[in-house]
Amino acid sequence: MGQPAGTPDRRQAGSYETRPGEVPVGARLRAIAVIAAPGWSGRSRLRMFLCSAFGVFAGAVQCLDLLPGSAVEHCVFYASTSLVVIMPALFIAGPRMLELLKLLQDGRFHSGEALGARLGISRSAIWKQLQGLEAELGVEVFKVPGKGYRLSSPLVLLDAERISQAAGEVDWPIAVESSLDSTNAEIFRRLDAGARPPFVLLAERQTAGRGRRGRVWASPFAENLYCSLVLRVDGGMTQVEALSLTVGLAVAKALRACGVTAAGLKWPNDVLVDGRKISGILLELAGDPADVCHVVIGIGINVNMLVDTPALIDQPWTSVRQCLGHALDRNQLAAELLKQLRVHLSTHWQQGFAGLREEWEALHVWRGRSVALTAGSNAILGVVQGVDERGAIRLSVDGVDQTFSGGELSLRLQHDS
Repeated sequence: MGQPAGTPDRRQAGSYETRPGEVPVGARLRAIAVIAAPGWSGRSRLRMFLCSAFGVFAGAVQCLDLLPGSAVEHCVFYASTSLVVIMPALFIAGPRMLELLKLLQDGRFHSGEALGARLGISRSAIWKQLQGLEAELGVEVFKVPGKGYRLSSPLVLLDAERISQAAGEVDWPIAVESSLDSTNAEIFRRLDAGARPPFVLLAERQTAGRGRRGRVWASPFAENLYCSLVLRVDGGMTQVEALSLTVGLAVAKALRACGVTAAGLKWPNDVLVDGRKISGILLELAGDPADVCHVVIGIGINVNMLVDTPALIDQPWTSVRQCLGHALDRNQLAAELLKQLRVHLSTHWQQGFAGLREEWEALHVWRGRSVALTAGSNAILGVVQGVDERGAIRLSVDGVDQTFSGGELSLRLQHDS
């Protein structure tokens, strides 16, 4: 949907222009040229480079110790030979900045002295951290002499423990990260590192969120829900047939349970409210498609994002906040989503999509509409009849009922095509 901050391209040695870098206080890295050698740790690479190559002052090098290891690793790209990467304006939210945000999330005034005492840093350091919150995360902070600082509105961050308790019988381990490129991408990295499914991963923001067919997904900080669930699937690809429709049903049910009663389904995996997109789903597979594989279920839900959000979104959209007229605690929605996923996935594994077809059809908002089904440059015009027991779309084409399925198909209303 929106255009997130990009990641730097890999550059081969000899095809770049090196320049000195700087690491200002507040853990913001700008135009740092990083020399990488195979086998070095990310922190060692940065430290050695900053000290020996450019003689950066010790205070800048000490900033590296404030960053989580994963953040440092993202500063360097691996290759079989040495390489140089030029990194434009990359922000990394360090642990102290997140701690500061948690202290401010109640929306009340807090003095710089009190905040500094809680975090063990100076008032000037608090001010610089607050500048980072505003500039990089878009979190608006008010300053009033004699009162201190407060957020423009209360902010409720995601809390894995709260979500787990509210989700009841859901026993999937839950983790929350402050910032990721993509929750799906991070799931695959954790699988490669030996993590065992099932588990759930949520992020406060994504810098490279992805949707279906390679589209980007607008992912501002602490406004929406970016969630991925990974499951082990025995029996190969047949087990995941129509799974995206089942997941879409669970999402729609969760939204309805949280008050968005107009949430409906569009084939294959979009959730709409009054014709506007409120959620999207991306399923990805890893492993043996004929035997044991892992399916990563990525879900994005527009929760508290407002229409004036500066994001490049190429289609009509809405959010829970716009539907309800007030903000919603994302922890509540996350817990309800996991409960609905547990119920509907259980039915899917036992009965296939056939056991959920009637329920899905009850929320199908494009039934009877004239549509264009496209695959590449080819388009088929017809009237939507529904879906079959395998999740394929049923169209009446020139009076003949036909079924279509496939990951590269796109369905549009005829007047929008």
